[in-house]
Amino acid sequence: MSEKRLFPCGNSRREFLWEMGGGFAGTALAGMLGLDGFFNRPASAAEPVANAMAARPGHFPSKAKNVIFLMMNGGPSQVDTFDHKPALEKYAGKPLPADKKFINSGGRKMGFLTPAFRKFRPGGQSGLLVSDYFPRVREHADELAVIRSCHTDSHAHGSALVAMNTGKTFIGRPSLGSWAVYGLGNENQNLPGYVVILDKRGGPISGQPNWSSGFMPAGYQGTLFRPMGTPILDLQGPSHLGGKPQREQLDLLAQLNQEHLDARPGWHDLAARAASYELAYRMQAEAPEAVDLSKETEETKTLYGVGRQPTDEFGRNCLVARRLVERGVRFVQLYSGGGHLDDTWDAHNNIEDNHSRHAAEIDQPISALLTDLKRRGLLDTTLVVWGGEFGRMPFSEGQGEKGRNHNPYGFSMWMAGGGVKGGIAYGETDDFGFEAVVDKVHLADVHATILHLLGMNHEMLTYFHQGRNERLTDVSGRVVKEIIA
Repeated sequence: MSEKRLFPCGNSRREFLWEMGGGFAGTALAGMLGLDGFFNRPASAAEPVANAMAARPGHFPSKAKNVIFLMMNGGPSQVDTFDHKPALEKYAGKPLPADKKFINSGGRKMGFLTPAFRKFRPGGQSGLLVSDYFPRVREHADELAVIRSCHTDSHAHGSALVAMNTGKTFIGRPSLGSWAVYGLGNENQNLPGYVVILDKRGGPISGQPNWSSGFMPAGYQGTLFRPMGTPILDLQGPSHLGGKPQREQLDLLAQLNQEHLDARPGWHDLAARAASYELAYRMQAEAPEAVDLSKETEETKTLYGVGRQPTDEFGRNCLVARRLVERGVRFVQLYSGGGHLDDTWDAHNNIEDNHSRHAAEIDQPISALLTDLKRRGLLDTTLVVWGGEFGRMPFSEGQGEKGRNHNPYGFSMWMAGGGVKGGIAYGETDDFGFEAVVDKVHLADVHATILHLLGMNHEMLTYFHQGRNERLTDVSGRVVKEIIA
């Protein structure tokens, strides 16, 4: 039987192909039509990319409309934050059992099992255990669904970060935010659909591929906002080009670009560049107000820790994120930690020194973000995701040392709002917090669950590329329905 799949707007030719037939005949037909440029001629590919940004419904109704992804660059330690392991105290000073097989990232020194550096305490009515690194986040325990059984495919920062953002360890795939905007468009045509705010100390090791649109049109990639100072530079052009002269200039450019595109269907880079001029023009009216924190009350800025250290930077970024989703931006990603080693959560040397510094920067702002979203009625429609590219080992990096090495075998993430069941912990690592053993959740499952909460079936959200219907989760991925309310 022929197979039919659902695609976002603009993929009718692909639906036609699937309905015409499958098997070897369909493969041959796909190859011939691809060589003929058939798949590059739907309206959405030949027209400015901005047309593809119109908001549209998902595959099914959902609570979540927007995502704020809090990315902990460097890999926070699960056994020191959200995965309490009393056995580490019982077996402290002993080696990890010999039957636990792993890759020693970087060939670093290996020590003995080491207990958590901070105490865990119950939070909320659920009694969910959260480390003292996050006392303010713990106040929201009843909103959190902590996934304690995450695992990934790489123990190296660069490839693990790319995998967490794009689903694969290699460069060139569209990022999660790009898939979200591709599937649902954007609710505000005067702002980017996908915004990324890096840490002032720098970006992730693998850089731009983490927010790239990959093989999709460039219009779906993340737009970088500055982490300090004015988030968006150069929105206002020269005074002599304002108003009507600027509009006339852009109209002429659009006409010339469209004539060029009509003769060259499928030139996504040119279409995206043309669309960027239009978006920049529209942003002049709305973007300055969207990122203007002077519009916020002093009570709100104090809530986020704006204006004092160490919370000012991340507090500002969280507040900007709230203002953006409030105005219809589909996907916002904030980075904590930038650059390398102790400027990130990469605590090879000393967990206490590293995690106490970074947690102090983000604990109050994240708590404020959850409080603010909830009191404004936005938490139900905004999915908040917290996590790093992997976790850390339950043993020390060297005998008697205080650092921990990379651990892709078992780590924790959490979600809140957007249709998530709060006050729960799902999945388990072993007694030492070394590897996921119960209800394991691969990063493909994390992505499938995020898309599901946004109202999209990860198996149906596809993009035709080089003769294949690509998807974020590739050939794997399951929705973790146990954390959905």
